[in-house]
Amino acid sequence: MHAPFILRDATVPACLVDAAGDGSLRRVDITIVEGRIAAMTPAGGTVSDTLEVLDLKGGLVLPAFVELHTHLDKGHIWPRQPNPDGTFMGALVAAAEDRGTRWTASDIETRMDFALRCAYAHGTAAIRTHLDSGGPNNDTAWSVFEAMRTRWAGRIELQAVALVGPDQMLDDAVIRPVAERAKAAGGSLGGAIGVHPQARDAMFKVVEVAGELGLDLDLHCDETLDPDAETLRHLADAVIETGFSGNVVAGHCCSLTVQQAEIAMATIARVAEAGIAIVSLPMCNMYLQDRHNEHLVRTPRYRGATLVNEMKAAGIRVALSSDNTRDPFYAYGDLDALEVLREGARIQQFDHPAADAWTWVRSVTADPAAIGGFGYTGTLQAGGPADLILFSARNWTELLSRPQADRIVLRGGVRIDTTLPDYRELDELMEL
Repeated sequence: MHAPFILRDATVPACLVDAAGDGSLRRVDITIVEGRIAAMTPAGGTVSDTLEVLDLKGGLVLPAFVELHTHLDKGHIWPRQPNPDGTFMGALVAAAEDRGTRWTASDIETRMDFALRCAYAHGTAAIRTHLDSGGPNNDTAWSVFEAMRTRWAGRIELQAVALVGPDQMLDDAVIRPVAERAKAAGGSLGGAIGVHPQARDAMFKVVEVAGELGLDLDLHCDETLDPDAETLRHLADAVIETGFSGNVVAGHCCSLTVQQAEIAMATIARVAEAGIAIVSLPMCNMYLQDRHNEHLVRTPRYRGATLVNEMKAAGIRVALSSDNTRDPFYAYGDLDALEVLREGARIQQFDHPAADAWTWVRSVTADPAAIGGFGYTGTLQAGGPADLILFSARNWTELLSRPQADRIVLRGGVRIDTTLPDYRELDELMEL
């Protein structure tokens, strides 16, 4: 609808209407005028002889989603470069091989645009992507990102983070040009460290460079089940000891799940003190962690999905996100944040206690929007954009029991085409 209209009898989460709200649900009428939410009033109380009315019969309405941690440059290479054994090391080697031989500007652009069309159809309004940096493809990936950010402006708000390894973080001749390229594109500085003998030095170095250039930080920390991995703790120490004033995000943090409780909780307390936000990637971590390449019949025991409940209880801001999509790090996924919320609830058991559980809907909407500093807020507010997702599901158990493929997505109050792109569009890129 382009004319003003009313969404009658919609169900909305209190925590997305009011920052202090809980996970309870409210029934409201939503009036939409000129692509924005003009008013939200108690259901049944809105009367108009002139406005069109869509009766939702109690159906849930959520704001458009926000993905804080993705890898759009890697997406959809699985058909031509699968992970040979499903392990983390297998993913590193496979992705590096593909990057070194196939990542032209055209290739990255085609796959990135495909991924964004998937996310848009599912109802996403903002995405942060990490970009492999520090190698021969560094400027290519960043240039493509800049072009895609312009192309998608008004549909998906895009951010990018430079991704390098620990040795590159320690090498001033590498990390500074990477940071400068990220700054030129309005991006952030990042990197990935699991177990490394100079992990602490690397964290202090990346914090130093980010501080000098005025960049925010977004790092992959401890994506491993080695209990000796303490990069997250080193990052918190570096932020506190240097007085770093930028925004800091840490992703993965898998090693916390296998450390002694007192060690893990001490790190969480230090992270809270440092003001670091956490993004958990439950689907990708479940895919890679505790997978072994021995020729054994073996079911994984330890899954690596980080301690989000303890973090949130400690006052840490926590987001959930998709991470990789159809690449060697994760063979599946479609950049559907509802899938992330649904699987996160099962994997990380944040669905209880019931009184607190469904503030977790903020983890794919308002919280990543605030953590990332996006212009889009991921909330339901009078005066805000009518970027909404309408569901026939009326409550949380109905919403999370099905994929909700029949969802209706409104952008600026107008229903968009939610037809997903056909994988056949990528066939030419997959030819060897």
